[in-house]
Amino acid sequence: MDYIPLNAVRAFEAAARHLSFSAAGEELHVTHPAISHQIRRLEEWLGVSLFHRDARKVRLTEAGVILQASASGALAELGATCRRIRRNAGLETLSVGCIPSIASRWLVPRLSDFTARHPGIGMRVAYAKADERLGDGQNDVLITLGADPSPDVTSLKLFSRFNRPVCSPHYLAGSKHLRTPAGIAVADLLHDETRQGWREWFLEAGLPGVDVGNGPVFADFNILATAVIAGHGVALCPVEVFRDELRRGDLIVLSEVATNRDKGYFLTMSAQASPAALKFADWFRQEVSADKQSQAGPIDIT
Repeated sequence: MDYIPLNAVRAFEAAARHLSFSAAGEELHVTHPAISHQIRRLEEWLGVSLFHRDARKVRLTEAGVILQASASGALAELGATCRRIRRNAGLETLSVGCIPSIASRWLVPRLSDFTARHPGIGMRVAYAKADERLGDGQNDVLITLGADPSPDVTSLKLFSRFNRPVCSPHYLAGSKHLRTPAGIAVADLLHDETRQGWREWFLEAGLPGVDVGNGPVFADFNILATAVIAGHGVALCPVEVFRDELRRGDLIVLSEVATNRDKGYFLTMSAQASPAALKFADWFRQEVSADKQSQAGPIDIT
């Protein structure tokens, strides 16, 4: 019997949705060559090309467009059927995608409490991108930056994204001038992905002409956090996310000037979310709220 290569279909569907073999590999936790191999296998089985491959991008062929329309619906229906069967068997499943900064500081350290409270819910936790949306992958819940404006989606705010300059006590002890924007301007600046964050902060602080070209740029926010806690310089950090580090004294807020006042971190789920997703959302919001209420008082600013 000539079986359909289902793994190859899954790889194709992800690549077609992202129009990127690399992004498909990230979603399915395999390499770019593995995705390419699966798609070649499917093309050989079908006898047609599914992608136009240019130097820097791929585009769907006519056959690819036809197959994507069918594959996306079929995989979604198959997933829904499997989840329904598991629920009927008494075991709910929940897939949560979470950006690294929230996952490492808030979700993972508290997750055992949720699983203890709800032993009948099988959990899958994966990293999500900051701009990921619920329809992009196979997650039931997303914890990312910004509210999702998509229809039939509910977004619940967890944290504000107020960014303020912070440094370690060790770094502060080596400088007497970090209590003013002018003093921060000559410090070792640590950057999150680009230097634009510091440009915006100095503009807000009334120093639009500051050269922010010094200091390393970190592609991963958790690495930036490690660097600032280790005393390598001053970084812009969302103070609500870093409550523990600020309470312990690992970091010190240097100024009341803040950027990203209108932004936040949100939990997103379907407006018709499963019971498991609703339980998780209620639990995580209570964890965040309880921690905030347990603070002894406002965080001191030097």
